[in-house]
Amino acid sequence: MNVVPTSENGSPPVYREIAEELRGQIRSGRYADGDRLPGENTLMERHGVARATARQALSVLINEGLAVAVRGSGIYVRSFRPVRRHGARRLSKELWAHGRAIWQTDGEERGYEVDGLCVDETVAEEHVARALQLTEGGGVLRRSRRYLVQGRPVQRAVSYLPLTVLVDSAAARRVREHDSGPGGIYARLAELGQAPAHFTEEIRVRMPTPEESAELRLGPGTPVLEVARTALTSEHRPVEFNEITMDGSAYVLQYDFDA
Repeated sequence: MNVVPTSENGSPPVYREIAEELRGQIRSGRYADGDRLPGENTLMERHGVARATARQALSVLINEGLAVAVRGSGIYVRSFRPVRRHGARRLSKELWAHGRAIWQTDGEERGYEVDGLCVDETVAEEHVARALQLTEGGGVLRRSRRYLVQGRPVQRAVSYLPLTVLVDSAAARRVREHDSGPGGIYARLAELGQAPAHFTEEIRVRMPTPEESAELRLGPGTPVLEVARTALTSEHRPVEFNEITMDGSAYVLQYDFDA
Protein backbone atom coordinates (compact mmCIF):
# COMPACT_ATOMS: atom_id res chain seq x y z
CA MET A 1 0.00 0.00 0.00
CA ASN A 2 1.43 3.41 -0.99
CA VAL A 3 1.25 6.12 1.65
CA VAL A 4 1.02 9.65 0.24
CA PRO A 5 2.92 12.15 2.41
CA THR A 6 0.79 14.88 3.99
CA SER A 7 1.54 18.20 5.63
CA GLU A 8 0.80 18.97 9.27
CA ASN A 9 -2.77 20.05 8.44
CA GLY A 10 -3.46 16.75 6.67
CA SER A 11 -3.30 18.05 3.09
CA PRO A 12 -0.75 16.81 0.51
CA PRO A 13 2.57 18.67 0.41
CA VAL A 14 2.64 21.64 -1.97
CA TYR A 15 5.07 19.91 -4.34
CA ARG A 16 2.61 17.05 -4.78
CA GLU A 17 -0.23 19.46 -5.48
CA ILE A 18 1.89 21.11 -8.20
CA ALA A 19 2.82 17.70 -9.62
CA GLU A 20 -0.85 16.66 -9.65
CA GLU A 21 -1.78 19.83 -11.54
CA LEU A 22 0.91 19.21 -14.16
CA ARG A 23 -0.03 15.53 -14.39
CA GLY A 24 -3.63 16.48 -15.09
CA GLN A 25 -2.54 18.92 -17.79
CA ILE A 26 -0.45 16.20 -19.45
CA ARG A 27 -3.33 13.73 -19.39
CA SER A 28 -5.79 16.31 -20.71
CA GLY A 29 -3.54 17.04 -23.66
CA ARG A 30 -2.60 20.58 -22.72
CA TYR A 31 0.99 19.38 -22.74
CA ALA A 32 1.52 16.82 -25.50
CA ASP A 33 4.38 14.39 -26.08
CA GLY A 34 7.61 16.33 -26.51
CA ASP A 35 6.26 19.61 -25.08
CA ARG A 36 8.45 21.51 -22.64
CA LEU A 37 6.97 21.74 -19.14
CA PRO A 38 7.14 24.90 -17.00
CA GLY A 39 10.58 25.15 -15.45
CA GLU A 40 11.55 25.73 -11.84
CA ASN A 41 11.52 29.52 -12.19
CA THR A 42 8.05 29.52 -13.73
CA LEU A 43 6.66 27.21 -11.03
CA MET A 44 8.27 29.32 -8.30
CA GLU A 45 6.62 32.48 -9.61
CA ARG A 46 3.27 30.84 -10.40
CA HIS A 47 2.85 29.08 -7.06
CA GLY A 48 4.94 31.26 -4.78
CA VAL A 49 7.17 28.37 -3.69
CA ALA A 50 10.87 27.82 -3.11
CA ARG A 51 13.12 26.34 -5.79
CA ALA A 52 13.43 23.07 -3.86
CA THR A 53 9.63 22.66 -3.90
CA ALA A 54 9.42 23.31 -7.64
CA ARG A 55 12.24 20.84 -8.24
CA GLN A 56 10.48 18.17 -6.15
CA ALA A 57 7.29 18.61 -8.17
CA LEU A 58 9.10 18.06 -11.45
CA SER A 59 11.01 15.11 -9.98
CA VAL A 60 7.71 13.38 -9.21
CA LEU A 61 6.76 13.47 -12.91
CA ILE A 62 10.21 12.27 -13.98
CA ASN A 63 10.10 9.37 -11.52
CA GLU A 64 6.62 8.40 -12.77
CA GLY A 65 7.95 8.25 -16.33
CA LEU A 66 5.72 11.11 -17.51
CA ALA A 67 8.59 13.51 -18.13
CA VAL A 68 12.26 13.42 -18.97
CA ALA A 69 15.01 15.92 -18.17
CA VAL A 70 17.15 17.12 -21.07
CA ARG A 71 20.42 18.50 -19.80
CA GLY A 72 20.74 22.22 -20.46
CA SER A 73 17.29 22.44 -22.03
CA GLY A 74 14.52 21.65 -19.53
CA ILE A 75 11.88 19.08 -18.58
CA TYR A 76 9.78 17.61 -21.39
CA VAL A 77 6.72 15.39 -21.61
CA ARG A 78 8.11 11.98 -22.43
CA SER A 79 7.52 11.47 -26.14
CA PHE A 80 7.07 7.74 -26.04
CA ARG A 81 3.86 5.73 -26.24
CA PRO A 82 4.14 2.67 -23.98
CA VAL A 83 4.51 -0.70 -25.67
CA ARG A 84 1.36 -2.80 -25.20
CA ARG A 85 2.46 -6.35 -24.43
CA HIS A 86 -0.30 -8.89 -25.12
CA GLY A 87 0.39 -11.73 -22.71
CA ALA A 88 -1.19 -14.71 -24.46
CA ARG A 89 -1.66 -13.52 -28.04
CA ARG A 90 2.03 -12.79 -28.58
CA LEU A 91 2.94 -16.46 -27.92
CA SER A 92 0.25 -17.97 -30.13
CA LYS A 93 1.37 -20.71 -32.49
CA GLU A 94 -0.64 -18.95 -35.19
CA LEU A 95 1.98 -16.22 -35.04
CA TRP A 96 5.36 -17.94 -35.06
CA ALA A 97 4.21 -20.99 -37.06
CA HIS A 98 3.48 -18.62 -39.94
CA GLY A 99 6.85 -16.94 -39.87
CA ARG A 100 6.03 -13.90 -37.74
CA ALA A 101 8.08 -12.73 -34.78
CA ILE A 102 6.28 -12.57 -31.43
CA TRP A 103 7.56 -9.01 -31.13
CA GLN A 104 5.30 -8.00 -34.01
CA THR A 105 2.33 -8.00 -31.62
CA ASP A 106 4.13 -5.55 -29.34
CA GLY A 107 5.92 -3.18 -31.70
CA GLU A 108 2.77 -2.51 -33.73
CA GLU A 109 3.48 -0.14 -36.60
CA ARG A 110 6.56 1.31 -34.89
CA GLY A 111 8.69 -1.78 -35.36
CA TYR A 112 11.69 -2.62 -33.22
CA GLU A 113 15.44 -3.03 -33.38
CA VAL A 114 17.70 -5.66 -31.87
CA ASP A 115 21.23 -4.90 -30.77
CA GLY A 116 23.93 -6.43 -28.60
CA LEU A 117 23.01 -9.92 -29.84
CA CYS A 118 25.31 -12.60 -28.50
CA VAL A 119 24.94 -16.35 -29.09
CA ASP A 120 27.15 -18.79 -27.19
CA GLU A 121 27.24 -22.11 -25.36
CA THR A 122 27.58 -22.20 -21.60
CA VAL A 123 26.95 -24.37 -18.55
CA ALA A 124 23.49 -23.68 -17.15
CA GLU A 125 23.35 -21.76 -13.88
CA GLU A 126 21.44 -23.49 -11.10
CA HIS A 127 18.13 -21.66 -11.62
CA VAL A 128 18.33 -22.18 -15.40
CA ALA A 129 19.09 -25.88 -15.00
CA ARG A 130 16.15 -26.20 -12.62
CA ALA A 131 13.76 -24.52 -15.07
CA LEU A 132 14.96 -26.73 -17.94
CA GLN A 133 15.14 -29.89 -15.79
CA LEU A 134 18.82 -30.36 -16.57
CA THR A 135 21.33 -32.22 -14.47
CA GLU A 136 24.20 -30.33 -12.85
CA GLY A 137 26.67 -29.18 -15.48
CA GLY A 138 24.12 -29.42 -18.29
CA GLY A 139 24.92 -27.32 -21.34
CA VAL A 140 22.71 -24.67 -22.91
CA LEU A 141 22.74 -22.40 -25.91
CA ARG A 142 22.39 -18.82 -24.69
CA ARG A 143 20.92 -16.05 -26.85
CA SER A 144 21.21 -12.59 -25.31
CA ARG A 145 19.91 -9.40 -26.92
CA ARG A 146 18.49 -5.93 -26.27
CA TYR A 147 15.34 -4.58 -27.90
CA LEU A 148 14.73 -0.95 -28.83
CA VAL A 149 11.57 0.85 -29.97
CA GLN A 150 11.96 4.26 -31.62
CA GLY A 151 15.62 4.13 -30.63
CA ARG A 152 14.78 3.69 -26.94
CA PRO A 153 15.96 0.53 -25.12
CA VAL A 154 12.91 -1.20 -23.64
CA GLN A 155 14.10 -4.66 -22.66
CA ARG A 156 16.96 -7.14 -22.34
CA ALA A 157 16.14 -10.80 -23.02
CA VAL A 158 18.29 -13.89 -22.49
CA SER A 159 17.05 -17.24 -23.84
CA TYR A 160 18.47 -20.63 -22.85
CA LEU A 161 17.92 -23.80 -24.89
CA PRO A 162 19.17 -27.26 -23.83
CA LEU A 163 21.95 -28.49 -26.09
CA THR A 164 20.32 -31.92 -26.04
CA VAL A 165 17.42 -30.46 -28.03
CA LEU A 166 19.64 -28.97 -30.72
CA VAL A 167 20.51 -32.13 -32.63
CA ASP A 168 22.59 -31.48 -35.73
CA SER A 169 20.25 -30.22 -38.44
CA ALA A 170 19.57 -27.14 -40.52
CA ALA A 171 17.11 -25.90 -37.90
CA ALA A 172 19.61 -26.37 -35.05
CA ARG A 173 22.30 -24.55 -37.00
CA ARG A 174 19.89 -21.67 -37.70
CA VAL A 175 19.18 -21.29 -33.97
CA ARG A 176 22.90 -20.74 -33.44
CA GLU A 177 22.96 -17.91 -35.98
CA HIS A 178 22.20 -14.29 -35.16
CA ASP A 179 19.12 -14.42 -37.41
CA SER A 180 17.17 -17.51 -36.36
CA GLY A 181 14.84 -17.19 -39.35
CA PRO A 182 11.10 -16.62 -39.91
CA GLY A 183 9.10 -17.30 -36.76
CA GLY A 184 12.22 -17.20 -34.59
CA ILE A 185 13.46 -19.97 -32.33
CA TYR A 186 9.97 -21.35 -31.66
CA ALA A 187 9.52 -22.12 -35.35
CA ARG A 188 12.96 -23.76 -35.39
CA LEU A 189 12.07 -25.86 -32.33
CA ALA A 190 8.94 -27.00 -34.17
CA GLU A 191 11.13 -28.12 -37.10
CA LEU A 192 13.18 -30.11 -34.59
CA GLY A 193 10.02 -31.90 -33.38
CA GLN A 194 10.04 -29.89 -30.13
CA ALA A 195 7.28 -27.37 -30.81
CA PRO A 196 6.24 -25.31 -27.79
CA ALA A 197 2.69 -26.18 -26.75
CA HIS A 198 2.53 -24.53 -23.32
CA PHE A 199 4.09 -21.43 -21.79
CA THR A 200 4.37 -20.31 -18.21
CA GLU A 201 5.39 -16.82 -17.14
CA GLU A 202 6.22 -15.38 -13.75
CA ILE A 203 6.36 -11.60 -13.46
CA ARG A 204 7.69 -9.49 -10.64
CA VAL A 205 8.55 -5.84 -10.18
CA ARG A 206 11.83 -4.72 -8.64
CA MET A 207 14.33 -1.92 -8.75
CA PRO A 208 17.09 -2.31 -11.35
CA THR A 209 20.75 -3.01 -10.80
CA PRO A 210 23.17 -0.22 -11.82
CA GLU A 211 24.07 -2.24 -14.92
CA GLU A 212 20.41 -2.58 -15.93
CA SER A 213 19.79 1.13 -15.36
CA ALA A 214 22.68 1.96 -17.69
CA GLU A 215 21.74 -0.57 -20.37
CA LEU A 216 18.06 0.42 -20.46
CA ARG A 217 18.79 4.12 -19.84
CA LEU A 218 16.37 4.20 -16.92
CA GLY A 219 15.46 7.41 -15.15
CA PRO A 220 15.83 7.74 -11.36
CA GLY A 221 13.27 5.66 -9.48
CA THR A 222 12.16 3.66 -12.54
CA PRO A 223 11.48 -0.01 -11.73
CA VAL A 224 11.89 -2.97 -14.04
CA LEU A 225 9.54 -5.84 -14.82
CA GLU A 226 11.29 -9.18 -14.57
CA VAL A 227 9.67 -11.96 -16.61
CA ALA A 228 10.73 -15.60 -16.35
CA ARG A 229 9.15 -17.64 -19.16
CA THR A 230 9.41 -21.36 -19.82
CA ALA A 231 8.32 -22.99 -23.09
CA LEU A 232 7.20 -26.61 -22.88
CA THR A 233 6.27 -29.24 -25.46
CA SER A 234 2.96 -31.10 -25.46
CA GLU A 235 4.75 -33.71 -23.29
CA HIS A 236 5.65 -30.89 -20.86
CA ARG A 237 9.33 -31.07 -21.69
CA PRO A 238 10.94 -27.64 -21.17
CA VAL A 239 12.73 -26.55 -24.34
CA GLU A 240 13.44 -22.89 -23.62
CA PHE A 241 13.85 -20.66 -20.57
CA ASN A 242 13.78 -16.91 -21.15
CA GLU A 243 14.73 -14.19 -18.66
CA ILE A 244 13.38 -10.79 -19.69
CA THR A 245 14.08 -7.46 -17.99
CA MET A 246 11.77 -4.64 -19.13
CA ASP A 247 11.71 -0.92 -18.49
CA GLY A 248 8.68 -0.61 -16.22
CA SER A 249 7.78 2.84 -17.59
CA ALA A 250 7.78 1.62 -21.20
CA TYR A 251 5.13 -1.11 -21.00
CA VAL A 252 1.45 -1.79 -20.55
CA LEU A 253 0.80 -5.48 -19.85
CA GLN A 254 -2.47 -6.72 -21.35
CA TYR A 255 -4.05 -10.08 -20.54
CA ASP A 256 -7.33 -11.26 -22.05
CA PHE A 257 -9.32 -14.06 -20.42
CA ASP A 258 -12.51 -15.94 -21.13
CA ALA A 259 -14.93 -16.14 -18.21
